[in-house]
Amino acid sequence: MADSTKDELMIQGEVIEALPSAMFRVELTDGQVVIAYLAGKMRLHRIKVLVGDKVVVLQDAYGGRGRIVKRL
Repeated sequence: MADSTKDELMIQGEVIEALPSAMFRVELTDGQVVIAYLAGKMRLHRIKVLVGDKVVVLQDAYGGRGRIVKRL
């Protein structure tokens, strides 16, 4: 079984808009804007993410969406 963490792309960005259902519009450092959802561990520990926060996004291999895994 291959380790999937090698294929994952983690990139920093800034939250520019909060959307319903714990989803956010994030502008990445390369200028791309993606929709990202909050990771389960962040929901579990009730870590709040607000507009303007710097975050680390685990980008989907197919592009388009991402998962917010850390708030900086």
